[in-house]
Amino acid sequence: MQRGASPLGRALRHRERMVDLRQMEVVVAVADAGGFTAAARRLHVVQSAVSGAVRALERELGTPLFTRNTHRVALTPAGEAFVPAARATLRAAELTREAVDAAKGELRGRVTVGIMQGVWAGLHHALAALRSEHPGVVVQLRQAAVTDIRQALREGTVDLAVVALDRQQQRGLVTRLLSREELVLVASPRRDLATSAPEGTVEPDEVARLPLVDFTPGWAIRHSVDRAFRAAGVEHTTTFEVNDILAASELVRNDLGVCIMPPSIAGRFPDLTTYRFARHAPSWKVMVVRPHGEPPAAVEALLRHIT
Repeated sequence: MQRGASPLGRALRHRERMVDLRQMEVVVAVADAGGFTAAARRLHVVQSAVSGAVRALERELGTPLFTRNTHRVALTPAGEAFVPAARATLRAAELTREAVDAAKGELRGRVTVGIMQGVWAGLHHALAALRSEHPGVVVQLRQAAVTDIRQALREGTVDLAVVALDRQQQRGLVTRLLSREELVLVASPRRDLATSAPEGTVEPDEVARLPLVDFTPGWAIRHSVDRAFRAAGVEHTTTFEVNDILAASELVRNDLGVCIMPPSIAGRFPDLTTYRFARHAPSWKVMVVRPHGEPPAAVEALLRHIT
């Protein structure tokens, strides 16, 4: 036994034959869902089966993986160490099965794709092509803020993502540009924007004086808007903060404020009036990103269809 090995590491080595993939799957599900009941729903089993599996594993390891009270379930330090290792093991097992299927001429497996809300960037066509070519591949779409997607890529819980990242956020990832857009202002037709800019455009300082429907910090749109206003030397305040594109459009439609969004999203609301920025227009680059290394066959198959 190595000196300095952690109690969890010693327990895992002594009991490695006793920890099976199903137990790992249950613990990861509890960690992801935030509770035993939610994990049971995700795994399509009764809650007592989840609790029993976790208790049995904790006895085998000789240490608790979760702290439990009436309000929440949280990982212990041992649980924090166990879950990433369990994720990697489960993924390795899945890749092994995929390799065997590929050797038999069948492409199966699972691809987890992170996407920002409202951004598809050609994914519809890519998913349809993948489904037609490889019906055995299951695709999971996880919608989240760009910061959460970036973290999921690092942790390996997302295989690839279609997101807007700035230069710093792209570090450590393989990226391919899909599109670049200058964001626009959308307003209710009832709102008369008296602007000094040419017709159909607005100035940043004029927008800053309007009630603004803004998105939650961590959203790529919010990051682009804040960066553009700083570049213009203009301070702006948020009147409404939302985490949903449709909610933003309803606030604008009822003339409670204006909103800045990509034209590809604004085009979904033809009843709203669109204005371009005369200068310092917020912009973003939508790209497909993935971790470094050779992607699994199912991921590579989907990447070929994303254009």
